[in-house]
Parts: sequence; structure tokens; C-alpha cells
Amino acid sequence: MHEKGSSRGSETMEQNRYRPGQRAAFHDKNMEQEGCWILRSKERVQMALSHEEPDRVPFTATYVPEVVKRLRAVKGEGEYDVGVAMGNDCVKTAVGLEMSFYGSNDPEYTCKWGIRWRNVTNYTGHYTEIIDHPLAGDESQLDSFQIPDPLEESQYDDCRKIIKRYGKEKWIIGSCQISIFEASWYLRGLDQFMMDMALNKDYAHALMDKVMQFPLKAAKKYIQLGVDMVWFGDDVATQTNMMISPPMWREYLKPRYAKIFEECKKTNPNTKIAYHSCGNCEAIIPEMIEIGLDVLNPIQPASMNPFEIKRKYGKDICLFGGLDVQHTMPFGTPELVRTDVKRLIEGCGKGGGYILSPAHHIQSDTSNENIFAFYAAADTF
Repeated sequence: MHEKGSSRGSETMEQNRYRPGQRAAFHDKNMEQEGCWILRSKERVQMALSHEEPDRVPFTATYVPEVVKRLRAVKGEGEYDVGVAMGNDCVKTAVGLEMSFYGSNDPEYTCKWGIRWRNVTNYTGHYTEIIDHPLAGDESQLDSFQIPDPLEESQYDDCRKIIKRYGKEKWIIGSCQISIFEASWYLRGLDQFMMDMALNKDYAHALMDKVMQFPLKAAKKYIQLGVDMVWFGDDVATQTNMMISPPMWREYLKPRYAKIFEECKKTNPNTKIAYHSCGNCEAIIPEMIEIGLDVLNPIQPASMNPFEIKRKYGKDICLFGGLDVQHTMPFGTPELVRTDVKRLIEGCGKGGGYILSPAHHIQSDTSNENIFAFYAAADTF
């Protein structure tokens, strides 16, 4: 059960939670006459993440703003979360530094973390990039630097709305990505922070200790509100290998994530923990499992073979992602999308432990036809 102080919504979610080996409480009466049971999305995901095979592989997707606008034009404005209208089994809410992406329509803007961004237009939409790091230069700035308040209540209004509206039916994800490593270099600058990790270790540790307080406290808040899964993330890998060496990862990131995961499980041991890193992060998968990770995202197929990752680690961890957003989704045909979805369901869904999803937000260069092909195939197969 959730600890004291949880919202009424979280108590309702706990009462309706699917437990392994137990038939789903929700079903269609007409289907019941035919001997069929229909799982809620929440129960479907919970079953998959318990390494059991549900009625179908759960699926979900997220989108950049241009895609949201296009899908709204097709699906209408009636649904609070457009992903629900599309058929997602999961609903995601987010706080923290990841909210700084697309933080304003102004040509340049400064986010709550003091990082300055600019909007850049490309041929299908736009993206944002950092143009000023507030902790670049003088190391003494760290002493006076304050992270935004992770417990400021208004930033969780979206979470409360989502739980109230979808908490009984959907798998609710509370996200706080850009958690430690990325948050640190966003503030300091990538080149400088990589040098700090090698040559100025006291500073690097102090900065990481400061920024990790946001995801730690935000995750506990999410759990108290009643989410089903908390989602952290730091891109620590390139397309081919780790961005930092495994020994350096063990020194800086492993103990901090171990602490965060431990605190999450203390708050509610039933809450699942997910972690995102683009690129080939296979070198750290066994140790992420060791410290308590439940779900790995996004299994970027241009960097790691999803079927090999499933074969090697599928008994110990659940996979979330796997559908290529670099080639298949933007440049493939709807038939290729369907083929890849079918392969992923057959190759990764066996025995449970898999949420089918594109390996990142669906980008603005992806056609509506391919997006709808993904959903149709996910439901069909």
C-alpha cells in the first residue's frame, strides 16, 4: 500500500492494481459471454512488467509539439492527453529540467534552471538548443547556485489531473529525466564538465550531489501522488559505445542512482523504476539491474539490437522502446512500419517484459500515415 499522506487517487489506483496470477477485474460483459477478458491498460502493463504475457503487448508513444498539433487536428481537442486518443496504454507527466525543452516560443529564453535556450527552425518544424550554461567558468558560482524547488506544488498539477482522469485505466508515468549527468553538463557545459569529472573531481561530485536532489525528491513526490512508474534518464552513450568509461560511471552515477532507486522502493516497493539512455549503453545494463532498475528505455535499434538485449537480459529487466525513429518511422513506408512492429512484438514480447514504443519522441519528419501504421500494427499483432 502507499504510505500515509498519499492522495485518494493513489489509494484507488492501488485497489485496482493488477497482481500477477490474478485475473483482471475489468472486462466487457459482451465479451464475457464469449469467454474473453479484456484487460485495462494499467493491468496490461503491470502484467507485462511482471514478466507475464498479457492479452497483447502494451504500447505507447510520445510526440514532439508539431506532431501533437497534427494529431489534434485529426483526433480533435476532446481528450486531455492526445496519446490516449491515439490508443496509448501509458500516460506520461513530467517535471524538472526536461520541461525546459520547448519552454517558450520566443527566439531565445531562459529556463528555471538559469540555462539559456534558443529555438531553431528546420524543414519540418523546430528544435531547441542550449546557448548559455549558467555555471560555465568560475567554479565558485556553485556555492550560491540553487536548483528549482522539487516540491513546489503547482508543477504537479498536471500529474494530479492525469491521475484523476486516467488513473483507473492507464499506466501512469511520472518522468524526471535529464536527471544527474545531463543536468550537470547542461549547467556547466559538456566539454568543461567532462574535464571536471577527470581533473576536478571534488567539483564534479558537489555539482552532481546538488542536482540529484531534484529527481530524488520529485520521484518520491510522484510516488506519494500515486503514479505507477517513475522515469529517470541521462544519455550516457553514443551510437556505438559509452560516452564515459564504465569505471567513471561507477564512480559518479552508479552510487547516486542506487540511492535514488532505494529511496523510491522505500516509498512504495510496488512502484516500477524506468531509466532512459539513448545510444549503446549495454556496458552498464547488468549493474543497473544490480541496483534495482526495472525498465530500460529506449533500446535504440541503431545502437543496440533489441532482440539480443532481450535474449541476454530479458529475464532480469523489462524493455521499453525498440522501434526505430531514425530510419523506419520518418523514411520508411507504412508497410515497413508494420513489419518492424510485428518483428518487435514477436521477438521481444514473448514471456512479457516488453512495452512497445518508438525509441524516442515521434519527430516532426514522420508522416501521419506512418504514425497510424504504428498504432494499427501494434493493436493488430
